[in-house]
Amino acid sequence: MPLNPPVQRREVHHRVIDMKAYAREDGLFDIEARLIDRKPFPFQRTAAPQPWPAGSALHDLTIRMTVDDQYVVCQMAAASDVTPFGICKETESTLSVLVGERIASGWAQKVKERLRGTAGCTHLMEMLIPMATTAIQGVRGLHPERRRAVGANGEPLSLDSCYAYARHRDVVKMAWPEHYRPRKEPGSLG
Repeated sequence: MPLNPPVQRREVHHRVIDMKAYAREDGLFDIEARLIDRKPFPFQRTAAPQPWPAGSALHDLTIRMTVDDQYVVCQMAAASDVTPFGICKETESTLSVLVGERIASGWAQKVKERLRGTAGCTHLMEMLIPMATTAIQGVRGLHPERRRAVGANGEPLSLDSCYAYARHRDVVKMAWPEHYRPRKEPGSLG
C-alpha cells in the first residue's frame, strides 16, 4: 500500500544508497555500497567560489567490504569519486580500522567509535552500518541452516530481534511454537 498523498512540496535533496552482496570464488563475500547525493538546484558549497550545478552529484562514494562466512571483515576499500573537497578522498583509508572486526551485535557502535568526527568521513561511516545487514542477509541466504540458528540458551537467535519475531507474535507461533508466549493483556493476572 503506498503512502498517503503528500501536501504540495518541492524536492530539495536526493540521496540514493545501493547495496549488494556477492559470493566470491575464493569463499569470501564482497559487500558493496554506493551513495550518491544530488540537489535539484544550484548549490553553494562551503568555501567554493561557484555554485554546484543542479542535478550534479555532490557525493559519489563507494565501499567494498570483504567478509568471511563468519562475518569477519577481511578487507575494506573505498572510492570517493565526487566529494565536496579534495581532502575528503584521504578518508578512504580510514576504514581499515575495521579489518579483523566481526559483524555482530554492537557493530554500529563499533563503527561510530572508530570513525566518528574527524577520524573519518561521516558518509562512509553511515554506509557501513546498513552494509552489515546486507552482509548478513547475503551470507545467510546461502546458508538456510543459519536462519534456524540457536544461541547458547537453546533459543533461536532471531527470537525477540524485531517486531515480527516478538515471542507473542504469530510469526514465532508458526516458526517456533515452543517459544511462543501469548501476550499478557493489561490488567490480567497471568
